[in-house]
Amino acid sequence: MTSKKKRPSSRSRGKPRHHHKAPVKQEKKSSSSQRQTLQGTISIHHKKGFGFVKNKEGPDVFIPKHVTAGAVDGDLVEIELNPIVSPKGPEGIVVAILKRSRSHLAGTVTGKINNQYTAFSPLLGVEKPIFVSSDEPLQEGDRIICKVTHWNQKENQVEAVLDRKIGHISDPSIDIQAAVEEFELPDGFTKEALKEAKEWGKTVSSQQMKGRRDLTEWECVTIDPDTAKDFDDAISLTVDQKGHYHLGVHIADVAHYVKPGMHLDREAFTRCNSTYFPGKCVPMLPEALSNQLCSLKPKVVRLTQSVLAEFDREGTLITWQIDRTAICSVKRFTYNDAFAVLQKKKKSKHAPLLHRMVDLCHLLKKKRMERGSIDFSMPSNVVIVDEQGVPKGIERVEYDITHQMIEEFMLKANELVAIHLNNQGKMLIYRVHEEPTDESFQDFYAFARSLGLSLPPTPSHRDIQKLFEQAKGSPFLSQLSIAFIRSMRLAAYSPDNIGHYGLALEHYCHFTSPIRRYTDLIIQRLLFNELPEGTNLQAIATTCSEKERVSFKAESSVVTLKKLRLAQTQFQQNPQQIYSAIITKVKPFALFFEIPDFDLEGSLHVSEIGQDYYEYNPNRMSFKGKRTGKQFSSGQLIHVQLLSIDFLTRQTKWTRT
Repeated sequence: MTSKKKRPSSRSRGKPRHHHKAPVKQEKKSSSSQRQTLQGTISIHHKKGFGFVKNKEGPDVFIPKHVTAGAVDGDLVEIELNPIVSPKGPEGIVVAILKRSRSHLAGTVTGKINNQYTAFSPLLGVEKPIFVSSDEPLQEGDRIICKVTHWNQKENQVEAVLDRKIGHISDPSIDIQAAVEEFELPDGFTKEALKEAKEWGKTVSSQQMKGRRDLTEWECVTIDPDTAKDFDDAISLTVDQKGHYHLGVHIADVAHYVKPGMHLDREAFTRCNSTYFPGKCVPMLPEALSNQLCSLKPKVVRLTQSVLAEFDREGTLITWQIDRTAICSVKRFTYNDAFAVLQKKKKSKHAPLLHRMVDLCHLLKKKRMERGSIDFSMPSNVVIVDEQGVPKGIERVEYDITHQMIEEFMLKANELVAIHLNNQGKMLIYRVHEEPTDESFQDFYAFARSLGLSLPPTPSHRDIQKLFEQAKGSPFLSQLSIAFIRSMRLAAYSPDNIGHYGLALEHYCHFTSPIRRYTDLIIQRLLFNELPEGTNLQAIATTCSEKERVSFKAESSVVTLKKLRLAQTQFQQNPQQIYSAIITKVKPFALFFEIPDFDLEGSLHVSEIGQDYYEYNPNRMSFKGKRTGKQFSSGQLIHVQLLSIDFLTRQTKWTRT
């Protein structure tokens, strides 16, 4: 979480509206009446180029890169299904593009051919350049917004005219602005929404306290990252004479302030979530709510919805209730502060509370492991930037006990809310995670074995748990976790409850972050019967899933660019510097590696590995030199040197030393 600054409304900035004309049709690839066709929105992988098309009547359909027919992320397409279903799921080909998702594209000028400029667009990739006509002179590195005039499918290129310039790729201060434009994130709030937010004032009135359970005398604390401004969850925890734990998870009551039909509600649904960039956030709600009245700041009364649960000495749930409440947080802890108190490096009168939280965390975590949940417990890397957006370094955030206990309490609150609404017979938006097939795990199993980790021929869920326990403390954990996640479908929102595979839960929803997630706001309304009858939960779930994916891509885009800028700074200081790297995967044509110094991935073509002929072993997923016998496999440490960075296409070139 990061600080939020007010940004001007997109209306005042003259941001173009994206109106679509008649559907853009293509020639059908096949006229066979035997094959089934369907229509849906395509999601394109921004690096690898393959896609998935939403299928309302079954699993999403995989579209290989070479048969996307030039479709871009978000296009409405018609596809033809392959009659032979792969063990990994249905596949298809795009036969028609019915409606383009956008009329404008963001790009970076890469050169000039004849009278047109060429530009690279992160949305389209290196293989599909934009040819831009412009009356205004442009130079290499200019970041631009252009209006598409023709999607040339046969020549795999796009023709456009310049709309406006954003700035230059050399300027890190505009990285976030460029990403907002590239991914069409809503920028700024309407005057009406800002007015509605300010009309609530800055404090909770006695009138607003009526009908609520007053918990303002309870010992409630918040624990968040150092830079957080929007504190949407607080914790209380006591132990009675029987040794039973009484946990309170108190969540900002955003539903009290953002009512259905308000301008605030429309603006929140336009975004569906907050988007977090290094040093900055594009919030779902105006600052007057997100950073002020809804933020559970210390020493001030705030309106909340509370999940109050009792557990016995073994962490078994006994009973729970959900109330509309009011709290007054007594302390704002950062994760670092709380950890220092637990380590007895800092003193705090709330130390007993923190230690109780640790005890209950261990009990809940043990229960979660017993039911089959996978524990990654991976550290995360955060790019630190200055006020001008210049990256200064990468901070490694350990997933210590303070992070774990907050996660366990949030997971339990989300689960209990989902069970509560389900028991009432209400339709709701679940957070679902589809169970993968055994076939989809085969690559993961092969990768794990290539690292030297043991697995039986047909691994069970418990075997996978043991695998991660075995990998803890090893250099393989990060790569193993990423490979595991990639072998599964993404979690999504749906009114159809298919369970959550990753958490091994039958009922699960998102409730604990209503300041930054629209689905959580919907759940808050459902709890107290404030959701209008006839609300289309399927449409909301689908939109929120899609917006979440777009935000993730935008965040990843900026983070990658910041890491490249950091690498460039070090390269300029010492072009000969040698870096340690860990091989993350080996493909028949190349090996891929991660440089911990920058948390960046690089690659070496098989011809660039060394002075030998290297043969690929598909069983071990490794290279072996025919003459020297030298081997390269996942998890192995190598040393590399940076040769160049192309900021226009965001690619790096390395050599092995």
